[in-house]
Amino acid sequence: MGRDFVTLPKAEVHIHLEGCFEVDDIVRLASENGVALPRPRDQLLKVAGGLTEFLQFLDWICGLVRTRNQLAAAAYAFSNRMAKSGVGYADVIVNPTHWGQWRRNIPEMIAALDQGFAEAESDGLPAVGLCISLLRTQTADESVELVSLLSALRHPRVVALSIDGNETAAGRTGPRFAEAFRRAGAAGLKRTVHAGESSDASGVWDAIQLLGADRIDHGIRAIEDPKLVDELAKRQIPLGICPSSNVTLGLYPTLPDHPIEKLRRAGVPVSINTDDPALLGLRLENEYARCAEAFAWSDDEIRGLARTSITASFAAAETKRRLEMAVAAW
Repeated sequence: MGRDFVTLPKAEVHIHLEGCFEVDDIVRLASENGVALPRPRDQLLKVAGGLTEFLQFLDWICGLVRTRNQLAAAAYAFSNRMAKSGVGYADVIVNPTHWGQWRRNIPEMIAALDQGFAEAESDGLPAVGLCISLLRTQTADESVELVSLLSALRHPRVVALSIDGNETAAGRTGPRFAEAFRRAGAAGLKRTVHAGESSDASGVWDAIQLLGADRIDHGIRAIEDPKLVDELAKRQIPLGICPSSNVTLGLYPTLPDHPIEKLRRAGVPVSINTDDPALLGLRLENEYARCAEAFAWSDDEIRGLARTSITASFAAAETKRRLEMAVAAW
């Protein structure tokens, strides 16, 4: 009998709300707003053209969410998705630049998301923390403005400042955003940084040295720099890795070629995540199953990965303790 990875207590720490809309959600929102679908329903999520077109499609989906109730419903649906995969806590990344209706009204956006997440929690679904993300192509002034807003708002749902977007298209951006991330840390926000996906290992060095990353999203290209791998292991900076996403977007030809196991064996804290699960056709429990098979992980090794996902999360201390105890009993 195969191992039941739904019952494995775990956190999801690298997942974008923008990538969690199912086909039914998209079709319904398009109908409600009188917007034509860009391609037939059965082809809707088949995005060719790599990361650039993928991100453009995210913008189109998010542009369909135009009312507070629609946004709250998206938050509730996210929590329900997490529960079905056996996730006990999630840090979800939300980048306001993708959301045409909300990018200029971030406080109302956060309030609407909080409404949906709070309703989900009252119904017994897992707790969720919000990581509000900058886009790599924004300016230094825009990044500081966002941090100032979040610092003044001090909304308990917001746990971190994030940055995402296409590293190859944007080029090196660490110096541009260093001040914003410094201010975020001073304001008590955690800091999580997309790096080492479409860029080489230098992006991960910048995340550590310039942005003070508490956690790195992807980070897989660190494997190309042994000194960086040693630094990540020494500092115990966790990587929120999305193996199937990396394979689908062409970084590695097959799952066994993915460096997650080499990084884990080198002592780098790694966790398994789904990135944009609806758009990529992924579920977290299946990611654990695929990786366990590809890398021949034992039960103890799987428990270690699940435990890392929890310790790397920005959950409250009591939530972490509860989930860690549950992992030990799995």
